[in-house]
Amino acid sequence: MTNKKAKAQAEKEDQKLSLINKLLNEYVEKLPESLINELREKLYKVDLNEEQMRKVIEEVNRAYIRALVEPGEAAGTVAAQSVGEPGTQMTLRTFHYAGVRELNVTLGLPRLIEIVDARRTPSTPTMTIRLDEDHKYSLEKAKEVASRIERIAVENIAKSIEYDMVNSSFIIEIDEEIAQDKGIELEYVARALERLKVGKVEIEGNNIIITPTTTSPEKIKRLRERILDLRLKGIKGIKRVLVQKEGDEYVLHTDGSNLSAVLQVKGVDPHKVYTNNISEIAEVLGIEAARSAIIKEAFQVLDQQGLDVDMRHVILIADLMTCTGKIRQIGRHGVSGEKSSVLARAAFEVTVKHLLDAASHGEEDALEGVTENVIVGQSIPLGTGVVELFMRFPKEGA
Repeated sequence: MTNKKAKAQAEKEDQKLSLINKLLNEYVEKLPESLINELREKLYKVDLNEEQMRKVIEEVNRAYIRALVEPGEAAGTVAAQSVGEPGTQMTLRTFHYAGVRELNVTLGLPRLIEIVDARRTPSTPTMTIRLDEDHKYSLEKAKEVASRIERIAVENIAKSIEYDMVNSSFIIEIDEEIAQDKGIELEYVARALERLKVGKVEIEGNNIIITPTTTSPEKIKRLRERILDLRLKGIKGIKRVLVQKEGDEYVLHTDGSNLSAVLQVKGVDPHKVYTNNISEIAEVLGIEAARSAIIKEAFQVLDQQGLDVDMRHVILIADLMTCTGKIRQIGRHGVSGEKSSVLARAAFEVTVKHLLDAASHGEEDALEGVTENVIVGQSIPLGTGVVELFMRFPKEGA
C-alpha cells in the first residue's frame, strides 16, 4: 500500500513538473534563463492549478518587461547622477569595530572613491572570516584559528631592542607574558633570527643577543628594521585578528587582508570568507566575484549613510568596470580614458593631450555619444534624438 502511495505521489510530481516546463517553454526566448529556473523552482514548491501558474508567469513577464531599459534611455548619465548627487552629502568618517581603537574601516566618500578608482589596496583592508562546524561554536577553537592567522613579528613580542656599542651587538628583551600568550618560545625566535643570517644569535635569560657581522651605522639601522619586522608566525599582511560572537557562533574580523592564504588555513570555512579588497577577490576568485564585491561595497557605503540609491545604478557602474574581464577605474586611466570618441575623452581630463594625440594619429570622431554631440551643438542621440526621419518622394508618373 505504501509503495502504491509513493508511486502515485511520484507520478503526480512528474506531471506537475512537465506542466510547469510546458508553460515556461512559451517564455524561453522572452525571459533570461536564470529567471526561468527560479520560476520553475518556486512554482514546483507551491500548490497551484494550471490557470494560477499561467497568471503567475504572465505577471512575472510583465514585471520583467517593465524593468527593462527603454531604447533612448540615458542610463549612464542617470546612474552617474544618482550616485554622484548623494555623494555630495556623505560624511568623511571611519567606522570603529566594537570600540577597538586599532581596527577601523574607511566609510563614506573616501571609500566610494576607492571603489570607483579601483585602488589596488584599500586604505583599511579588512576580512570577515567564518569558521567551519568544528571551530565556530567554541571560543578556544576560534582563538586557535585566530592565532594561525594573526601575523606575529619580533616587534610584537619584544619589550625593547637596543644596540650595545661596546660589544657591537643587539640585545632583544622578549616580553615573556606576551610570547607565552601568542604561543611562541624563545628558542623558536632564536631559530627564526638565525635564518635571517645576520650574525651570531645567542639566548641569555629572557634576552636574545645578536652579534652582526657588520659595524656600519647605516647597515646596523637597516638590520634593526629587518629584525623587528621578521615574521614569526601567522599570515603576511594581517596585523590583528578580533574574535567576536555573532548569534551562536564566533566570527573573526581582521585588520589587513590576504585572501589566498586565509582560504588554506585549517578551521576556516572557505565558502564564507569575505574581504573588502576588490582586486584581491578578482585575483583569487575571478572577475564575476569582483563585480559582486563592487556592487556590495558601493551599495553598503551608500546604505550606511542613509542614502536611497536604486541598486540598478550601482550594478550598471560595476558592469562597466568589469565588462572587459579586468577591473577598470572610472577615470582617465580606465573607462573614461578608453572611450572611442576623441571629444568625450578630451572633455573629461587633460584636454590638450587628448586632442594632440588624436590629431597625430589621425583619429576621427563619429559623434555617436552624448558628450561629443553637446560639444558640437547637435541633438544628442537619446530620447527623441534617437529617431532619424527619412522621407521617400514618389517617383514621377507614379
